[in-house]
Amino acid sequence: MDSRAQKPALEPQPVDKSRFEELTLPYLRALFALALRLTGDATAAEDLVQETYLKALLAFPTLRDPERTRSWLFRILSRLVTDRHRTSSREVAGCEPDELDRFSLYDLIADEDPFPYSERLHDEFLAQFRDAEVRRALMALPEIYRVPLLLLYAEGLSYRELADVLECPVGTVMSRLHRGRKILERELWECAKRRGLVKTWNKRNH
Repeated sequence: MDSRAQKPALEPQPVDKSRFEELTLPYLRALFALALRLTGDATAAEDLVQETYLKALLAFPTLRDPERTRSWLFRILSRLVTDRHRTSSREVAGCEPDELDRFSLYDLIADEDPFPYSERLHDEFLAQFRDAEVRRALMALPEIYRVPLLLLYAEGLSYRELADVLECPVGTVMSRLHRGRKILERELWECAKRRGLVKTWNKRNH
């Protein structure tokens, strides 16, 4: 008989629920805010947070460093979001890498010059957009770019913390942030054209 078959199955480690609540509940609001930004829907955000806490409770014995509870929870939530959309075909249209790399919002704004004599042209242009328009542009981003952007700007995570949450090298984080910003700025530029904030023709042809 194989001796390995005689070994008892490993018992699941007991969970200290009081300690779990003490460490994780302070981040409930932050998790819901992030989930709401990622899903754009309060009910979906509540479901996502609930599933995050359930998975966190089951995995709590694996948390070795209480100081990293926030990034650990963000990692679980981010992984859930990515897994839910892994098989989705939704992508931003026209997202070819070469075309995207050539896109420069700064150059386009400078060429159009919508705010003559401004010393903060880029900032003033972005300030023209309503919150709903920025939110809509964010929601158009694939999760692989939207998640790191929101974690960086909304939650203030460092590059190293992002690498920990997203479980990838810092260089990959920087690449995703760069591409995410490009796509977001391109979406806002198209929004500006629809609103008539900028001209839609090429000045070189006039």
